[in-house]
Amino acid sequence: MDDSAMLIVKEGPELGRRWQLQTEVTLLGRAKDADITIDDRRISSRHAQVVHRDGQHILQDLGSKNGTYLNGERLQGQRALADGDEICLAMVVVITYVAAGRTMPLMFREGLQRGVRLDAHTRRVLVDGAELDPPLSQAQFRLLQMLIEADGAVCTRDRIMATVWPEEDEEGITEQAIDALVRRLRDRLAELDPDHTYVATVRGHGFRLEQKPGG
Repeated sequence: MDDSAMLIVKEGPELGRRWQLQTEVTLLGRAKDADITIDDRRISSRHAQVVHRDGQHILQDLGSKNGTYLNGERLQGQRALADGDEICLAMVVVITYVAAGRTMPLMFREGLQRGVRLDAHTRRVLVDGAELDPPLSQAQFRLLQMLIEADGAVCTRDRIMATVWPEEDEEGITEQAIDALVRRLRDRLAELDPDHTYVATVRGHGFRLEQKPGG
């Protein structure tokens, strides 16, 4: 059996923890003798299991009280897992399945958690591997996502207006509002990394993201 497939916690208790699927049956639950133990009262003692069969990993709910979800749908019976599938147990923890031979998602790779990372689907933001809590506001998240996607290029004030406030009349958005938003985003990122300024001002042009070297 190929033992390089793995499960990685994407959201919830033990964020970032990973397990290689090295046995025929991997039990997930609250029980201390489970192969993957998640200590939360909403998780059943024997909640779900992953079975290796005919070259595939099969996810099966074990009659859990609060359910097992696969890619947002409550699991009925059993399903074969595909690379990138998201397993949610009792709406408490989200676990990503990484198939054998596949590249580990960027936010979980060793040594690549320096700087700012975000997940557009869950709106999670990591700074040097630590998660911002509480989450960013919608406007702050839109601004950060735009800066990251620009990959170091300058984002003009006009572009920020159109991206962050698409529903608003641009004439009603002042430069002071943009400056205040940038300042709040800087403050939030500084909660986890006060020694680096990620959002740099390019005078006369706009703003850009400055990741750390090696980030």
